[in-house]
Amino acid sequence: MSIKIRLSRGGSKKRPFYRIVAADSRMPRDGRFIEKLGTYNPLLAKDSEERVKMDVERVQYWLSQGAQTTDRVARFLEAAGVVEKKERSNPKKAVPGKAAQERADAKAAKAAAAAEADAAPAPEEASAE
Repeated sequence: MSIKIRLSRGGSKKRPFYRIVAADSRMPRDGRFIEKLGTYNPLLAKDSEERVKMDVERVQYWLSQGAQTTDRVARFLEAAGVVEKKERSNPKKAVPGKAAQERADAKAAKAAAAAEADAAPAPEEASAE
């Protein structure tokens, strides 16, 4: 049985509230869990101490038992200083989306056509004089 430390959603529609739980990885997101380890309220300000609360000792216990964390919970643990910050690589992060690339290509083509049009009449004007 593999254990995950993950978020379980609660709260009403458009008002999310999450529990940080240790659960069997085969259970549904909001389903059965082994132990509640803390809470996360994304509606509170980022600098608020109430935003993320967790029982660090129990989290360390589950990590020592081989539990794996989800990405979001791992970030909470990094912020709390429980685990070391790991290097993340997202090479596609800086690449614009498909539509933005198409707009940039169209803009570049338009600018090239305008530059060509500006360059073409210049010799004609010199010959007309």
